[in-house]
Amino acid sequence: MLHPLTRPSASLEEPFWQQIERLAHSDLLHGSESLCKLLRYLAKHALEEPGVRLKEYQIATEVFGRPADFDPQSDSMIRVQAGRLRAKLHEYYATAGADDAIIVDLPKGSYHLEFHRQAKDKSKAHSLAIPRSAASADSRIWKIATALSLVLLLAGVMFAIVFFAGHHSAEPAPAKGEADAPAEFRELWKPFIAGPREPWVIFSNAQFVGRPETGMRYRNPSSDPDEPLLDHYTGVGEVLAVHELDRVFGLLGHQLRVKRGSLFSLDDVRNNDLIFVGSPSENLTLTEIPTAHEFIFQRVNDGPRKGDLGIVNVHPRAGEPTLFLASPYGAPLTEDYAVIAFMPGLDPARSVMIFAGTTTFGTQGAVEYVCHRDSLKKLLARLPVSKNGDLQPFEALLHVKVTQGVPVTADLVAVRP
Repeated sequence: MLHPLTRPSASLEEPFWQQIERLAHSDLLHGSESLCKLLRYLAKHALEEPGVRLKEYQIATEVFGRPADFDPQSDSMIRVQAGRLRAKLHEYYATAGADDAIIVDLPKGSYHLEFHRQAKDKSKAHSLAIPRSAASADSRIWKIATALSLVLLLAGVMFAIVFFAGHHSAEPAPAKGEADAPAEFRELWKPFIAGPREPWVIFSNAQFVGRPETGMRYRNPSSDPDEPLLDHYTGVGEVLAVHELDRVFGLLGHQLRVKRGSLFSLDDVRNNDLIFVGSPSENLTLTEIPTAHEFIFQRVNDGPRKGDLGIVNVHPRAGEPTLFLASPYGAPLTEDYAVIAFMPGLDPARSVMIFAGTTTFGTQGAVEYVCHRDSLKKLLARLPVSKNGDLQPFEALLHVKVTQGVPVTADLVAVRP
């Protein structure tokens, strides 16, 4: 149960500041200087000026050093940073901070931190001076929960007796894990399953304006400054791609953590192994980290395909074109091109894998290419490997054939070590 706190007196503020510092030094936040700075700033105002509601402009100029002409309507940076901090707080209290006495919350749509005390048991609930009606309700719930727990415990004991009486000689089935997965999957994903943390999958979610029921379009900062921003949509190809990756990592006995690109920060890049799903035109974090430099996403500047997104072949070899383009805009989509890239992260101890098509179907085709053994074998046969068998950085270009919005085949066009 959570109990909201009013403004603490000066003598009682210390526990709240200690909780803020505990959060700032946690595994989830200690590597994110910008989010820690925002957290401390919001805490200072919540504790010292609880009646003052902060504005985006104030946060942008005082915390992040934005110039005086900062326009919150055209720059969503503060909303994005607040969303990231909110997500980090939720994740912290769902994991490492589950037993913390004080909970810090940033309600959606607000920049005002709230502090709550968490009652862990009946005696502590009384020490918080809960109203009698609430205490009585807690007492009834406690009695019901205790009785239910005893019933479940008794049922569990009876089940164990019956089970082991009939199966006392049976060996437990071995759990599925890395050793049971196909060798090709273990070879490709070795850097991502060797570390202590599950890798992050960062999927694209571009910025849109409009409404789903009347039509949406990509947001243009110069012409759509006052339009409500929609940044929580992604393509069907990205959804199915994440599903495929989850299936493969399940075979490897590992889990994935999934996050949309708009909630991701560069600080996360330094602390995690990352798998990016979606083109740089929508997965905007890719524009700010080390990424592919042999096959680069770029829009056509002139000619009949002006404005279309293509993949530039920076160092074409004999017989290779310098630009790869999907089906023209307005025509049925029958082909796309996609990049698969593997490289070290900002921290060389971390790894980054990128799957990016010029459309959502190219992205899906790229992920499916490495999630099926036959096609993955073809890729691995052309990839550089170190003396100790470790995969070396590479970039690969795929041609993806699409039928009725479904990537049906993908062919390896080129590989660069």
